[in-house]
Amino acid sequence: MEKRKYPRMGIGNLSVDVSDGVGFFPGAVSDVSRIGIGMSDLPKRLDGDVKRMTIVVSVPGEHFKMNVRPRWSTKDGVRKSVGVEIMSAPYGWTEFVMNFEPVFHDDVWGEVRL
Repeated sequence: MEKRKYPRMGIGNLSVDVSDGVGFFPGAVSDVSRIGIGMSDLPKRLDGDVKRMTIVVSVPGEHFKMNVRPRWSTKDGVRKSVGVEIMSAPYGWTEFVMNFEPVFHDDVWGEVRL
């Protein structure tokens, strides 16, 4: 059963650099929400069992540095995917993600975002 508070959305042109405290690795962002990020195409040697990671999500013209906590990881050959919960992010991140959230039409309040 889906327990997400905010929907995950695929947004193109996002890359990520991840530090597990030992190394620094490039990857791709598979989906995002206000409070979580799915990352893919990461090297298998990235330690997905650490308590904390630092990531930098990059879009053309902007970079968002965040502290995150790994929630799950899967391996596929020499690559890995990791889902993280955002512990601290710049204010601009929430604003950036909200621009991609679906708008729901409500008769009482007008257009309402999640």
